[in-house]
Amino acid sequence: MVMQLIFLVQNDPETCRMVKQHLEQAGYAVRSFLSAAEVIRQAEEMLPMLVMIGLAPEGHGLELCRRIRRSPFLAKTPIVCLLHKSPDADRISGLEAGADDCMVEPFSPRELVVRVQAVLRRYEQPTNATPQLAPSVMKLGEIEIDRSAMRVSVSGNEVTTTTLEFRLMEYLARHRGRVFTRDQLLDAVWGDTRFVTPRSVDACVRRIRRKIEPVSAAPNFLKTIRGVGYRFDG
Repeated sequence: MVMQLIFLVQNDPETCRMVKQHLEQAGYAVRSFLSAAEVIRQAEEMLPMLVMIGLAPEGHGLELCRRIRRSPFLAKTPIVCLLHKSPDADRISGLEAGADDCMVEPFSPRELVVRVQAVLRRYEQPTNATPQLAPSVMKLGEIEIDRSAMRVSVSGNEVTTTTLEFRLMEYLARHRGRVFTRDQLLDAVWGDTRFVTPRSVDACVRRIRRKIEPVSAAPNFLKTIRGVGYRFDG
């Protein structure tokens, strides 16, 4: 059985060693880095299943998240951020930079493994999918969503989305016209990931809007229903 490869980027050697050990004991292959210098190049060559990043106070971790999301080879790779402290601002910054989940130190080995498993489980592609049960491609005005290829295009131009962004947009588009609360979207898209909040939905919606909506215009597709949640119109 081929082990799933995880990239671990953590500038504190002791934390790096501890996290690597716990992940390897859980059966993952781990490649660790004490700096971000070579991460992108090696990740584009090896294509890890997940990247775990320690968010240092200097902000290098956030920039690495953004670089991963800009890479055509890595844009859909799940990212888990490790936070030394837990102010909401740090969590929101990590999510807005493209992270799928944030963990706050100290955490138990069991929590570490369970959270990684939860993120990876959400992004596994079924091998026995039956595409005939639902249309593979949805066309909503200028937006085209290809479910089988996990691609989104606007006016014929493909836009890069993270797996989480794609799942949220596809879910809302599939139920277009229906209003969902943030909690409903958390249950449907984020699943059993712990410690995510309604602000996670807001951060993801903002990222999607930057990619599919005209600049400096009121949203045409992903509408905010004040006091309730979100609706996709098309």
